[in-house]
Amino acid sequence: MAENSSDTCGSVYRRCLTHSTGEKTQSTSNGVSKWVRLNVGGTYFLTTRQTLCRDPKSFLYRLSQADPELDSDKDDTGAYLIDRDPTYFGPVLNYLRHGKLVLNRELAEEGVLEEAEFYNITSLIKLLKDKIRERDCKTSQAPVKHVYRVLQCQEEELTQMVSTMSDGWKFEQLVSIGSSYNYGNEDQSEFLCVVSKELHNQSYGPNSEPSEKAKVRLWEQSSRPSSGNY
Repeated sequence: MAENSSDTCGSVYRRCLTHSTGEKTQSTSNGVSKWVRLNVGGTYFLTTRQTLCRDPKSFLYRLSQADPELDSDKDDTGAYLIDRDPTYFGPVLNYLRHGKLVLNRELAEEGVLEEAEFYNITSLIKLLKDKIRERDCKTSQAPVKHVYRVLQCQEEELTQMVSTMSDGWKFEQLVSIGSSYNYGNEDQSEFLCVVSKELHNQSYGPNSEPSEKAKVRLWEQSSRPSSGNY
């Protein structure tokens, strides 16, 4: 009876050991960990091989497969060294995780596109190019804004002032504000000259006159009885 009991216990122990070893082998996928550690520009990222394998044509897929043709170094912690900007790698990795492009407001699409092209993630490249094209199209269709300036000048200065306007400024309207002084036997008049300029993704500068203020000033001057329009 003692021998049978001992044999039974030994058999149970061997079965338990075999089962435990089998579970460990399965969890590590035949000795290869399912987790991959990346050192991108000094910042560490931890992800799974399944995530990196989403695009079979990408550099990250080949990296996760330990492709012998890739000259990939590892640091002291065993992380793959990738000399790229970690700021723009985050959205690329998240795209591989859940298939959606999520960008912070301070991140430019062009920067993420550079990384997507480096890692050769074709679906993300197409998505980013479409997004950039849509953004640029909306910008080009936005209403054009103008800034106005009202310049005061004398009659003898008009020709020179109008002919020398540059930097995108255009003549809009001229309003006479009457005679200011006599030169010999002739009266010299003064004028208000309204000029405008298109704004291209710029805010009003400190020396720019808003359009409504220019219109109000022009209306006040033109409403005087002594004013004459040219």
